[in-house]
Amino acid sequence: MLKSMTGYGKAECQLGADKYLVEIRSVNGKNADITFKTQLIPRDREVEVRKYIADRLGRGNIDLFITVERAEGSAGKQISREAFLSYYGQLEAVVKGTIFEYCEPEAMFQSLMRMPDILETRSTELTAAEWETLYAAIREAVAALDAFRKKEGVSLQNDILAQVDKIESYLPEIERYERERITSIRERIDARLKEIAAQPDGNRLEQEMIFWLEKLDINEEKVRLRQHCRYFRETVEEEPLPGRKLGFIAQEMGREINTLGSKANHAEIQKWVVRMKDELEKIKEQTLNIL
Repeated sequence: MLKSMTGYGKAECQLGADKYLVEIRSVNGKNADITFKTQLIPRDREVEVRKYIADRLGRGNIDLFITVERAEGSAGKQISREAFLSYYGQLEAVVKGTIFEYCEPEAMFQSLMRMPDILETRSTELTAAEWETLYAAIREAVAALDAFRKKEGVSLQNDILAQVDKIESYLPEIERYERERITSIRERIDARLKEIAAQPDGNRLEQEMIFWLEKLDINEEKVRLRQHCRYFRETVEEEPLPGRKLGFIAQEMGREINTLGSKANHAEIQKWVVRMKDELEKIKEQTLNIL
């Protein structure tokens, strides 16, 4: 069963009054390129998390996001009571006996809120128990992404095997024109000899004709292309992570199709070769997204 490298997964967890949303997404890549789009993972846990994601998801460009939805009264910054009262006492002593003593309380409050250290950042460091809860949510998001990849892999497998079937189905169409192609080549050579009034030795001419037609024979290419198509299907069905191998098989299929085109010497055969190339390009694009 194929797996796509493209996918998305998410999970949530509750830490105290705050809700944490874990999201992970991936696109195709040659290796496991994992990026943390968050600072909530403790430094000493990053290697462990990277290894877990790489083991579960394999290849791909993978981004992990963690966002926090703070509960009311649990904002990221809060007023420092000590700093506020200290500044208030100093300000009250300065303005006492001046015209500023009768300022509106709201204006004084706004001035105080602009003072340094009035707002202090709420600590985001997780306890051991909180980290285990968050890590469980990360694992749940990774599992959701893996399930998404499997689902995408089913449709990907159906599409790519249908394209292989099309390539193989075009071979009988090519075979319809093989005898006609040989006859046409013979006729062109005979016509050219008559045009130049040449009178070659009959036996030697026949030998050269056979040699020339053998060079244009495409039977070996057809056999190898059918073998590659069969091997492609077997790899899809039997290999657990066949993405790279399928890419190599597609390259071999391309070589045989290109040779068919170079030996064709027939307009109708060339049309079917072009159709094969079109389907093969679709296969190559899709193998880049197969795990």
